[in-house]
Amino acid sequence: MKKEEIKQHFLARLGKVRLRPGGKIATDWLIANGDFNKNKKVLEVACHTANMSITIAKNYGCHIISTDVDDSMLDKARKNIAENKVSELIEVQNASPSTLPFPDNHFDVVINEAMLTMLSNEDKKEVVSEYYRVLKPNGLLLTHDVLLNVEENEAETVVSQLCEAIDAEVSPLSKSAWKSLFLDQKFRNIETFTGELNLLSPKDWIQDEGVVGTIKIVGNALKAENREHLKKLFQTFNDPENKLGFIVLCSQK
Repeated sequence: MKKEEIKQHFLARLGKVRLRPGGKIATDWLIANGDFNKNKKVLEVACHTANMSITIAKNYGCHIISTDVDDSMLDKARKNIAENKVSELIEVQNASPSTLPFPDNHFDVVINEAMLTMLSNEDKKEVVSEYYRVLKPNGLLLTHDVLLNVEENEAETVVSQLCEAIDAEVSPLSKSAWKSLFLDQKFRNIETFTGELNLLSPKDWIQDEGVVGTIKIVGNALKAENREHLKKLFQTFNDPENKLGFIVLCSQK
């Protein structure tokens, strides 16, 4: 898998920086299950602007390496880290999730939010195997992604609608398939928490982006060239049958 294969989707192009399918409630669950303390070595993959890393560094004093494949995003992460006065705790690197430049058995915790869905199923396996490699024995993998709540015969249609809505190739999985992905790569003691998709919740937008950031996103969304696409997005994400949701998983090496 090449770095450039992880592409921005429609919400990111509108200016949405934190792409959390389950919003703050899902991230809080991950943090609560991470068993963090100041002695832990932590890796965040696909960190975007490093908000998750900043939260953990501030609350627990952990030393964290935050990686992404987008240099422009990493520049924003460095600025965000400096503004939050945690530069001594967080190191930023450009690194592909499939070829992490770290030794075996190195980290206590690996964190990854809203990235695995953007990969093919084969690439998912490659990346999760790499997470397993860099984790210490008994280390924890914390992941947050999109959940597919449909029968197998409906999956192709729902995924196609999602791809069209966010203008990117994605492959979300069912709860059982997500768990199988990690079990197949030798993870154990997998715990999960699921719920409704919150990517289009105004409350979560404000929590994630602040009032100014939310106003910017809304302004971009209401531009003529984006309105029809946004309508498709709302129809897909707010389906009354909840065909899409979020899932967070805590898995142990």
